[in-house]
Amino acid sequence: MNYKVIYTNSKKRLAELWNIKFFRYAILLHSFYFFLSIIVTLFFLRTQSDFYVYYKVGEIYVNNPNNLYNPAYYVDIWPFRYLPLSALLFVPYYLLGFNLGFIIFNFINFILNILISVILYKVIILVRGDDHEREDKRIILYICFYLIGLPQVFNYILGQINLYVTLLILLSLFIFLKFKKTKYQLLASFIVGISIIIKPTAIFMIPFIIVLNYNFEKKRISFDLKLSFLRLFGVLLPLSVNVVMFLIYPDLLTGFLGTNFTGSETVLLNHSFSITKIISNMLLFIGVPSNELNVLPIFISVLLVLGCFGFIFYIFRRFNKNNLIYGYTFGMLIMFLAYFDSWDHHLLNLIPLLIIMLFNLPRSSELTRKYIKPSFFFLSFLGLVFTGIFWFTQLFFPFNFASTIFLILIFIGVSRYCILKN
Repeated sequence: MNYKVIYTNSKKRLAELWNIKFFRYAILLHSFYFFLSIIVTLFFLRTQSDFYVYYKVGEIYVNNPNNLYNPAYYVDIWPFRYLPLSALLFVPYYLLGFNLGFIIFNFINFILNILISVILYKVIILVRGDDHEREDKRIILYICFYLIGLPQVFNYILGQINLYVTLLILLSLFIFLKFKKTKYQLLASFIVGISIIIKPTAIFMIPFIIVLNYNFEKKRISFDLKLSFLRLFGVLLPLSVNVVMFLIYPDLLTGFLGTNFTGSETVLLNHSFSITKIISNMLLFIGVPSNELNVLPIFISVLLVLGCFGFIFYIFRRFNKNNLIYGYTFGMLIMFLAYFDSWDHHLLNLIPLLIIMLFNLPRSSELTRKYIKPSFFFLSFLGLVFTGIFWFTQLFFPFNFASTIFLILIFIGVSRYCILKN
């Protein structure tokens, strides 16, 4: 590998991009988000940030890993909900101290956004439809929209870990689509497994990597057992390491399940835009006592309905080329609509998939015009505004449903694309 050539080409490409006015503004605004987060979090929202939870997790893991999910260690802050192995990631930040740890953490987030932009560009070039422009200015424009979207500033200020997941999801998608050899399919699925260890956002994408669909010409179900098994093995291999943690520290499994599905935090009235949370907020609003409310049946019901419909539509899709783009999207939508806590910063995992769809679908398709593009712009620039409105209306109208509507709209649009012949 000639690093001098790579450096020269990269420098030349960056100079070309810098000549694009919108690109310059996007980089400057995104940099402003980064520096704003340092000031706001370190001086004003120190203990309200998600990074503070990660910092505590690093401390607990160093001193007593068995207490990772012990609510006594998370008084007045959000509990730790990820798989136990992910706690290892936060130990270095605890050792660095909060201030330096947060600055380095967000600097890595900044670098991750650069890498995400590069991989997103490569995926779009790989799957771009024939009726799209061959030049890449429009691709650069949408990547810039991703960089300046409001979920970015929310993610930076909170010190969230979503960008690790986004990078790994896009990288796995790129490998799945570009390389068909067995070893690459295994690698891509392994990367999906790693992303779930870091944060379980992508867990409902697992069924959609199974190679299963209805063949309309032969009128039968086609199932590639070998490739499906390989992909599932690749995902489950890194996840299985958590079993070791659960065996070494028996309290972790009960704590993990309780925190995620039956803990008191699951019934809190808050601004999550998931269907499950909207239903639980409604029950609290009409007078159901929080100590009598169990969110788990609501979550399972919503998950089963969305999961079954999404998987059926995906099986009966009328295309196989680049189908994983839509499988990934289904998995992400099911997570955001079903799990009780879905926040605006989580949308950084979905928005790049919407951009990819915009370039994979026909340029003037009805799906693009009516479903994907309006949802992309709303979730990127207006969803957080409606979350802000929630804080003023929660006493008499505790429902943050605007983003929910657009997530459902995307779900309907992708479903229609799967099952309609044209």
